[in-house]
Amino acid sequence: MSDTFYTTTAIDYTNGKPHIGHAYEKILADVITRYRKLSGDNAYFLTGVDQHGQKVQQTAEKEGIHPATYVRKTTKNFTNAWNKLQLNYDGWAETTDERHKKCVTDILQKLHDQGQIYKKQYKGFYSIKQEQFLTDKERDEEGNFGPEWGDVEERDEENYYFKLSDHVQWLRNFIETNNDFIIPKFRKADVLNAIERSEDTDLCISRPKERLRWGIELPFDPDFVTFVWFDALINYISFAGYNKSPDSDLPDFDKLWPANLHIIGKDILVPSHSIYWPCMLHAIGFTDQQMPKLLVHGFWNLNSGKVSKSEMTPQQAALMDPVNLVDKFGADAIRYYLVRDIHTGKDSNFDPERLIMLFNTELANNLGNLCNRGLSMTKRFLNGTTAKSEYDDQLSKDLRQQSITTIATYKDAMDRYAISEALEAVIKYITLCNQYTDKQAPWSLAKDDSKTPELTTVLGHLTQVVAIVSVLLKPIIPSACERIQNQLNAPFLEDININNLKWGIIPTDHPLAKPKPVFPRISLEEE
Repeated sequence: MSDTFYTTTAIDYTNGKPHIGHAYEKILADVITRYRKLSGDNAYFLTGVDQHGQKVQQTAEKEGIHPATYVRKTTKNFTNAWNKLQLNYDGWAETTDERHKKCVTDILQKLHDQGQIYKKQYKGFYSIKQEQFLTDKERDEEGNFGPEWGDVEERDEENYYFKLSDHVQWLRNFIETNNDFIIPKFRKADVLNAIERSEDTDLCISRPKERLRWGIELPFDPDFVTFVWFDALINYISFAGYNKSPDSDLPDFDKLWPANLHIIGKDILVPSHSIYWPCMLHAIGFTDQQMPKLLVHGFWNLNSGKVSKSEMTPQQAALMDPVNLVDKFGADAIRYYLVRDIHTGKDSNFDPERLIMLFNTELANNLGNLCNRGLSMTKRFLNGTTAKSEYDDQLSKDLRQQSITTIATYKDAMDRYAISEALEAVIKYITLCNQYTDKQAPWSLAKDDSKTPELTTVLGHLTQVVAIVSVLLKPIIPSACERIQNQLNAPFLEDININNLKWGIIPTDHPLAKPKPVFPRISLEEE
């Protein structure tokens, strides 16, 4: 079994630029992985790009370039965006990688030798958008294929098929008896309903080269290439070191698998990740205990509708571009908003004005005010050095006690992948500390030498809260928290285990560095 917390995300089609939905998924994975590392776990975050398929080939042909040139160019759009958003991924997957291609062909050959892949002629309807054949089960009550399938055309061709139907009964039993396979649990019903529609259907896993050349060639028939889903899904194990060669620099598979989390959007839960993928793993020989968990996130909507690049105005498209957003508001603001204003698994409405409001009120005003008060007044009144607390009142006791509650609440929420709930607990604690400051009024205490014990206690408490909060928020806004910890002159906070985080983390007689504003207020300029 795995001894590493392994997080993967759905790899993106390299057919353009990333949008806000891509960014949210990656940030969510990044936050979870950083938190696991903060908790002392070995943690590994894999993401990447899916570079094969008919859509890629067609787009490259329109531009008059080779698909390999096209994917190299567009892959840079994704890596640039993820660097801007400060993603700290441990592994990068590109499906044109020779190591991945070898893994795919080895699996295909194995399944073919076992009789799990067969060839047949099929006449039916094909969704160009989703790159899959459809059945009558995909028709609506009027007999039409819905808009989610895009352009649909009738095709008559020979292809190879995976015996998906051999594994559907196992899959149904597995899902019914494993409540933690799909997170959140309410998505379970969607999958079980989809299984009913797939129980007598096998999966087409090839495309003839006369129609598609940009893919991984079938090892048992060079006239066909692998269907993009059968190729792309395997990245979760190929780049984790499954069946790697002895001289490979890929990770040790046994240390990563089973994956603790596959983070995907709800649009690709069915059928690819919840039906195709576990059935593929089952056919390869993976046990029930080796099945990964699926964390399914919702959509970021624009004007209460799903974000669709084809329907956006140029202004809207620019607004939803994560690179533009980082350039405009900064990485901390984008990272914070995208995990603060959505409950994992649910949809949310993207609103730049709310982004600004949350940043300005919760970070610039609330946390920024706390940092400024605590560090600046320590610099001003105590020569920048923490002093021993020789005074204790009920307000101070309550603040210390609340730190225990806040850390526990935060950890519980993060362990459930409820990032927004964890942030709510931290912001509530910051607010409490600012209220504590207002009541204690250290600026007034500093005017009376007899009040020095009270002053050192209050300012010491503010410094402790700033330190604790900087650790709790670091998975979400790493750059800002690094700046805070630099001003605390506390490099030891960098490697602290959250299980050891407690009151008193900043010692007495500890010199602070020069305080500077960490969260400059932002505004939405009129276009």
